[in-house]
Amino acid sequence: MELTLDRLTKQFGARIAVDRVSVTLTPGVIGLLGANGAGKTTLMRMVCDVLRPTGGQILLDGSDVADMGVEYRSLLGYLPQDFGYYPDFTALDFMLYMATLKGFGKRDGRERSMQLLEEVGLVDDARRKVKTYSGGMKQRLGIAQAMINDPQILVLDEPTAGLDPKERVRFRNLIASFAQDKIVILSTHIVSDVEFIANRILVMRQGSFVMGGSLEQLVARAAGKVWEFHTDARRADAMAACMSAANVRHASDGSAVVRVIAGERPTEGAVTVEPTLEDLYLLVFSDATTDGRA
Repeated sequence: MELTLDRLTKQFGARIAVDRVSVTLTPGVIGLLGANGAGKTTLMRMVCDVLRPTGGQILLDGSDVADMGVEYRSLLGYLPQDFGYYPDFTALDFMLYMATLKGFGKRDGRERSMQLLEEVGLVDDARRKVKTYSGGMKQRLGIAQAMINDPQILVLDEPTAGLDPKERVRFRNLIASFAQDKIVILSTHIVSDVEFIANRILVMRQGSFVMGGSLEQLVARAAGKVWEFHTDARRADAMAACMSAANVRHASDGSAVVRVIAGERPTEGAVTVEPTLEDLYLLVFSDATTDGRA
């Protein structure tokens, strides 16, 4: 299975939200990484046929999805940033409703609903009204409903918003297992969401992909541009404010270690260190480079 975005463009008035994006996606987890406003949500809404492109096309195995209509939408699972739910429904009622919309019979729909509620850790709360749920519980319910039809293409827009660290681990394990033979597009600005499970990462800035590849390939782009140096704790914050600082670690002895993103040695005594995906993210979305392309 191949999902191809061919020069995909979306314009709102004079503003270009997505600018001639081209990429071919195959099964696995594709992490779409970018700052808020980079165009991720607009791109995903076009992939899900919620928005029609201004230009370009989306192809599934060579067929234009605009011509496939219901056939294409039946293959999709989608979790938008703010998914709608009926507050007076219980979680089970909501899942059964979604199962009915996807064409499940009553028995199969209940079985599938309970299976997914168990997988996202909500089976014990299945008969509670959704309006009583915490933000994290509602988000887990959103993940479950997106997977109700065992979609071939699963699109998740900021899926871990509101989840605590334990819930994030559960989510990552669930998606990694689910994505073995399916295309999962996971949009986020939280680096750890994609760092551990994405087979491929696409970095989006100002409506375009500025780089893409495996975690190792992307992190290598920041090699030689990540520095650390020791300084007095009283000077650390002031120095960090003048640089593109990734982190400042204060020690109990009054010293500090400052981690900086820079194309050249930022101060005497600074040494290069192994970069991380977060370092690359800061490199792309900071003034450390003139064009944001690392």
